[in-house]
Amino acid sequence: MKRVLSSVVIAGSVLLGSSVASVAIAQGVAKPDAQKGEQLYTQGDLSRGILSCASCHGEAGNSTIAMNPNLAGQPYEYTVKQLLDFVKPEDGAHAPRRGAGGADSLMTPFATAMTEEDRQNVAYYLSQQALNYDTAPAASNEDTAERGQQIWRGGLPDRRVPACAACHGPAGAGIPGQYPRLAGQFPDYIAEQLRLFRSGERANNAMMTDIADRMTDADIAAVADYAAGLR
Repeated sequence: MKRVLSSVVIAGSVLLGSSVASVAIAQGVAKPDAQKGEQLYTQGDLSRGILSCASCHGEAGNSTIAMNPNLAGQPYEYTVKQLLDFVKPEDGAHAPRRGAGGADSLMTPFATAMTEEDRQNVAYYLSQQALNYDTAPAASNEDTAERGQQIWRGGLPDRRVPACAACHGPAGAGIPGQYPRLAGQFPDYIAEQLRLFRSGERANNAMMTDIADRMTDADIAAVADYAAGLR
């Protein structure tokens, strides 16, 4: 476990040094265009079967639907990776990110229809948007607040669950290029993703699969609620 964590920390440090432009060049596309990203996000492209992202994720990435995550201000590199992970490989195998029961995610057809340039542009646009903390979810379960804080700050040493803050930051802001912002995210969404990691149906982060496998439903509910309330 220590080796895995060390490798991830090193990888995260390397990605922190990557600029938006350098990531785009490395993947063979032009520097991301926020204006084009906004257009695709708000209007979609029905000729290619791409619905408006805003219809599910809200204006400027501020969702009003608990199972559709807030995307405003998420790290650019992280969002690009997630969009790619929804796409099935050409050999017909499952996409790294699937839904409950192993079914294709609702995002799979839309992410598949997007070009690399589309993904770069939309992710760049969203990275520049501000999460509206006035309307973002907050912690609501006082009964689990202490448990959630314990897991977030100190983990569960007896089960080798590391502190969430080690990767997602003390205030839940995330680490660009590697870990998402969880502060102000919907607790139901966070909990569902942890359960999908635990079941292996979301298979795009081996470390998170390993961690979630050691967490109970009560652990997940407590830390998801606590994370949502971070600011």
